[in-house]
Amino acid sequence: MMKVTIFLVAAVLISIQFTSAQTCVVDNAIDQKISASVTRQVSTALAKAQLTCMNVKSRGRLATCPSGFKVTACSCGMACGSWDIRGEHVCHCQCAVMDWASARCCKMSI
Repeated sequence: MMKVTIFLVAAVLISIQFTSAQTCVVDNAIDQKISASVTRQVSTALAKAQLTCMNVKSRGRLATCPSGFKVTACSCGMACGSWDIRGEHVCHCQCAVMDWASARCCKMSI
């Protein structure tokens, strides 16, 4: 009886190892193919990508980026350090008296 039990346990363990090894090989092959494909596509897109930035300065409290550009930073005159970005395209200086506002505007082109 002991020999039969040992044989059955060994058979189960070998079959589990064999089955999982086959699955892992197939899974690994699929993962490698997907990874290679994604890497190629991302590399191609990044090689073509170009970041274009410009500064826009205006009088008053608001500086607006041109169409297609988004605000990445703001600067305010009169030593004002309080600002916020409105709708991704406009810098708003929050101080009461303001002589100028500036926006750093960028866009990504592919």
